[in-house]
Amino acid sequence: MASPEIGPEVSDALRVLHRVFGYDSFREGQQEIIDHVIGGRDALVLMPTGGGKSLCYQIPALVREGVGVVISPLIALMQDQVDALTALGARAGFLNSTQGPDERRRVESAFLAGELDLLYLAPERLRVESTLRLLDRGKISLFAIDEAHCVAQWGHDFRPDYLALSALHERWPEVPRIALTATATEATHTEITTRLNLQQARHFVASFDRPNIQYRIVPKNEPRRQLLELLRNEHSGNAGIVYCLSRASVEKVADFLVDNGVQALPYHAGLDARTRAANQARFLREDGLVMVATIAFGMGIDKPDVRFVAHLDLPKSVEGYYQETGRAGRDGLPSTAWLAYGLQDVVQQRKMIDTSEGDDAHRRRLSIHLDAMLALCETVECRRVQLLAYFGQRGTTCGNCDTCLSPPESWDGTIAAQKLLSAVYRLRNERNQKFGAGQVVDILLGKKTPKVAQYDHDSLTVFGIGTELRDTEWRGVVRQLLAQGLLAVEGDYGTLVLTDGSTEVLSRKRQVLLRREPERPARAAKAAKGRPAAVELPEEAVAVFEQLRSWRAATAKEQGVPAYVIFHDATLRQIAAESPTSLAELSKVNGVGENKLAKYGEQLLTLCTMK
Repeated sequence: MASPEIGPEVSDALRVLHRVFGYDSFREGQQEIIDHVIGGRDALVLMPTGGGKSLCYQIPALVREGVGVVISPLIALMQDQVDALTALGARAGFLNSTQGPDERRRVESAFLAGELDLLYLAPERLRVESTLRLLDRGKISLFAIDEAHCVAQWGHDFRPDYLALSALHERWPEVPRIALTATATEATHTEITTRLNLQQARHFVASFDRPNIQYRIVPKNEPRRQLLELLRNEHSGNAGIVYCLSRASVEKVADFLVDNGVQALPYHAGLDARTRAANQARFLREDGLVMVATIAFGMGIDKPDVRFVAHLDLPKSVEGYYQETGRAGRDGLPSTAWLAYGLQDVVQQRKMIDTSEGDDAHRRRLSIHLDAMLALCETVECRRVQLLAYFGQRGTTCGNCDTCLSPPESWDGTIAAQKLLSAVYRLRNERNQKFGAGQVVDILLGKKTPKVAQYDHDSLTVFGIGTELRDTEWRGVVRQLLAQGLLAVEGDYGTLVLTDGSTEVLSRKRQVLLRREPERPARAAKAAKGRPAAVELPEEAVAVFEQLRSWRAATAKEQGVPAYVIFHDATLRQIAAESPTSLAELSKVNGVGENKLAKYGEQLLTLCTMK
């Protein structure tokens, strides 16, 4: 709780926090940001997904005179964001291209009359002169620029319209601005600062650590089967997101899961807009659905109970990986970030970079992003420490990632690397041939396949010199040499070629340390050391919790809003555990503000008495 000495502005903020949102105290870092913005000053906020960024502009908008204008790229989610605020008793609206003229006029009139607390705008609306004139005529309390990393031109979520947002300060210099993002390296942080003209703003950088998320990266071996095992063994009936690189993969994986009894929906840019919107709405509104998607899905998804995010293909960057995995566990309960990663991922990503549009500098940037992602996959150290280090932050060994739970060994792979590179060298220099990893591995293992016989590769001096390793182990060697830049791929068929680093290894000037995968996979999530546990409900409270969930689902369906708009799981758990008998007791539960208490209080008390 706040101390008696705090100023009146923060006291107002605390009253709003309790009255509207149903909480008695701020999370770490929130109060200082909110106080700063209420005081009329600019801020740049870097805070992890689930860290409570929205409150950092919503509460100042509710405290300050006027309307808080929120710039958000998430047109498809604006209705849900407005519904969530309305359910809390706040007055909110949006203007975007999905509305008809009558609806736009209604929202504009409410803005001009001061009948809104928050107005959400898509960034492209600020390129329309009529929107600028509308804002000139109203009273604006603040500008909030959400997903501010979209201004970074070489970032993973670049939006051209964000480049024009620096004009906000020029046109309305007295209105405070708060820019917020959950994903920013030091370079992206600098770019946001420059492009949004926030050099004089105060910068708030919270820890990017998400301790409730368990990071796990596994060798790819029938990835769809591996995914199904994860869902059946650890996340049966849970909501989750599965990311795939291509639209075709999305469709195949979604069909595979459905065929195996998992409720799954596809989402990618190739689907028509109506289907995408319907699938997104179902995912947000129903419990236990799995969304299989390309990275076109996810930014701004505010569903708090996503229990896992799985990647069946290698993300292009650590920023993308961090933001995508961050969609799990927004409610702070234990969640899983799971990635299946293999040799073909490296080959495919390298090939995509080589054929990408843009100049050499752009391709170098893409390569740097990929190299960092590969380093995270291949590390023998704590993944969380490496992930935080990428964003310029220090971490300590977490005890809640696969490398902590089942530490992999590193081994001197210099001789193995020399054998493999020698095979590539002899194919190229003795036969003027180039092949992919499969043929090179077959040669090392001495396999007399039809293809080996066809090209007379059993006569090479390197034929059969690698029988000390299994096929999968050799593929791991290839993958790690590619990750370390000691081998490269080229052409449409992903053929292997040597690099400058290869020469150092072959000439015995460089040692090669490789990662040996553990024999057993990391322990299941529930065994993680130091993991924040979910609230364990007493046996008699479990039935009440399920009744509350059923009531919430029916209420959400009746109102046409996502279930979390009614109440989060964490709130229902606390109600079930404490079994309040009066409205006064119920008002002390986190997440039960005045509006929801008045609207649902009696129903909740009745449900609590139904044992």
